[in-house]
Amino acid sequence: MAVRLRGRKHRAEKEKRRAERTAESVVPDDSAAEPAPPQEPDSPLLTEGIVSIAPAAQAAAEQPASAEAEAEVAAGESTKTGGDTTRAARDVVQVADEVAPRVKVSPKRKKAPVDKGSEIDAGLAQLGESLVDRGAYVPRPTPRVIAVANQKGGVGKTTTAVNLGAALAELGYRVLIVDLDPQANATTGVGIDARSFELSVYDVLMRDAKIEDAVEATSLKNLFIIPATIDLAGAEIELVPSFSRELKLRRALEQIGGDFDYTLVDCPPSLGLIAVNGLAAADEVLVPIQCEYYALEGLGQLLRNVQLVKSNLNEKLDLTTIVLTMYDGRTKLAEQVAEEVRAHFGSMVCRNVIPRTVRISEAPSFGQPITAFDSGSRGAIAYRELAKEVSGGAS
Repeated sequence: MAVRLRGRKHRAEKEKRRAERTAESVVPDDSAAEPAPPQEPDSPLLTEGIVSIAPAAQAAAEQPASAEAEAEVAAGESTKTGGDTTRAARDVVQVADEVAPRVKVSPKRKKAPVDKGSEIDAGLAQLGESLVDRGAYVPRPTPRVIAVANQKGGVGKTTTAVNLGAALAELGYRVLIVDLDPQANATTGVGIDARSFELSVYDVLMRDAKIEDAVEATSLKNLFIIPATIDLAGAEIELVPSFSRELKLRRALEQIGGDFDYTLVDCPPSLGLIAVNGLAAADEVLVPIQCEYYALEGLGQLLRNVQLVKSNLNEKLDLTTIVLTMYDGRTKLAEQVAEEVRAHFGSMVCRNVIPRTVRISEAPSFGQPITAFDSGSRGAIAYRELAKEVSGGAS
């Protein structure tokens, strides 16, 4: 029983001492009315650190957006001084924490969405108004020599030359395709094997062979072709020292003047001597434009070359026809490109567009134009309507 009493007495004394310590730490109510006197700083370094608090707080109040950054800079400077400056740094951070809740943080700017229309306008702005004829499209009388040209690859030059030629042949016109591309895709696209002929367009340009001997008949009625081979790749260099190198093809085609109603010259995807030969030999330029933004880049350079050829080599040359190819109606970009090209070039843009279809891509593997490979497909119908429009038979 005596042990229990001593334990209770010990706990009572312990509670009494705890209550006394708590009472000493509590500030009296009347102390809030009278501010406590400022304490002397312990060291000059601490004085400098404390003095720097006021400018930091004032600057933070004047420029709320940069309060946290300035507080961090002040804290970093005071920390470098060493000694007891860590205490001043804590005070600066405390000031910044007190100011921070009042700071309005501007929201992050969202990246502006890319306006494809403005990009298209920028691409078309490089073309120049002086090179564009906004007059009504007037089909010309036959015979017509049309250069299918665009220095951008993969826009449908060869596809348009082959299928448009086949569609014109269906309408009863005699059509000749001149394959000026060293890849010889137009040659294989109409079913001509490289081992089935002796003379090509290379022999006509470089060996002065008669052009009528190089003409090959195709499986389609009224459709003929002057084939190409890989040898044409070296003609760019071999033509350099030749006399009248830009007029080689033109003089060759003059030998068969009225034998064909339409001569379609499939130019290579470049602006070299071979392409210049095709432009110098033609009366018109047909430009296929893929319905994508990249197809517009560099188009200004092509039109400038057309203007140079017209002013120096071929006064009859004019840009008359623009065909929109690989049109995908499911995409907004294709619609925007079509609208901008029509707004810029006016009636030179054909009303009929060539859709992006798998059947058009499959036809060359069978050596046939789309009109023979799948006569009822959307691609075949589109090229037939394009042939009517180009020939003047569109309603």
